[in-house]
Amino acid sequence: MAKTVLRFVVMSDVHVTENPDCKELKRLEKGLDAAYAYADSQPQTGLDAVVVVGDFANRGTEREMLNFKQVFYSRIRPETKTILSVASHEYCSGVAETPERMRRIFGMEPNAHEIIKGYHFISVSPEKGTDYEKPQQEYAFEELKKASDESPEKAIFFFQHAHLSGTVYGSIFWGEKELVPILMNFPQVIDFSGHSHAPINDPRNIHQEHFTSIGTGSISYTELDEFDKYYGTVPPDCEEFSQFLIVEADEDGAVTLKAYDIISGSFFPCDHTIKPPFLPENFIYTEKRGKNPPLPYFEDGTELTISREGDRTLFTFEQAKCEKERVNDYVVTVYRPDGTIIRRASAWSGYYKTVMPETVTVPVRDLPEGEYTVR
Repeated sequence: MAKTVLRFVVMSDVHVTENPDCKELKRLEKGLDAAYAYADSQPQTGLDAVVVVGDFANRGTEREMLNFKQVFYSRIRPETKTILSVASHEYCSGVAETPERMRRIFGMEPNAHEIIKGYHFISVSPEKGTDYEKPQQEYAFEELKKASDESPEKAIFFFQHAHLSGTVYGSIFWGEKELVPILMNFPQVIDFSGHSHAPINDPRNIHQEHFTSIGTGSISYTELDEFDKYYGTVPPDCEEFSQFLIVEADEDGAVTLKAYDIISGSFFPCDHTIKPPFLPENFIYTEKRGKNPPLPYFEDGTELTISREGDRTLFTFEQAKCEKERVNDYVVTVYRPDGTIIRRASAWSGYYKTVMPETVTVPVRDLPEGEYTVR
């Protein structure tokens, strides 16, 4: 096995509040401790960097930034470099004030280009909100060109808050398109982004076409990018969720992305490895990989339980099985005896948890008494 030569953490959307006892600070502390414990347990020890890709503060106030700083740097060891960027939530407390707070509180500029263990790390913050306007576009291209000229055979790690439109899961609703034409010139880029809070163990969380994109999840809660669920895009158990990435590069130049779950204190079994040469014709995490997957199935003897709760009919069943991935969601359709559809409801499976719930309950509202077929 090739020797690891670089290891770093990427996280986003911590959403620290002014409450010094908020759950986000406890999760940040636990996650950083876990990252160091993992690094210490490996043959090649050490954590070289921690990168936070925006929205580390919930409203961007001075107190929130100070709360984050106190916990963050109480866990960071001297040998670990840190890179922070700002985005929509930091700007909630003032567009002009946010860069000033970054400089004064953290001693950092909103944009950064660091070289760590011979690898280029480029981080770009929007001037406000999540849009990347001309100054950020120019900065991104110039710094990427420098990195590519200096290390043409190595991966370049690029960080911005909002996903790039049309790439990873979550980028349909939460994506920005301005940087896409720039990054298309650099196939060795591995782009890290957050903003959506989408699960990092979703197989769609990695995308390759012109370059590689990967989502960074959230420390605070999850939201998903589908709009047909009975509860909207935010599931009822959204706060039972806290994820980040550990990234490792080996001596052959291969980069492995590991998804970590703070809630369970364990990795998801879904590592992704990107190997050089970093050329589009070598990419394996393309949209083609999702064609004709093995179908999920219910085991023999699986039962459907039906109960009533106020105006809701509850349909409860054991999770279906899946050979490779996990079941994403379920659709319950209720038919009249003549075959016409009277109701339809959909719910996620809880696939974003390390340990999925054994059963799923899908409620259907205002179902009149009578005989129906349920599929």
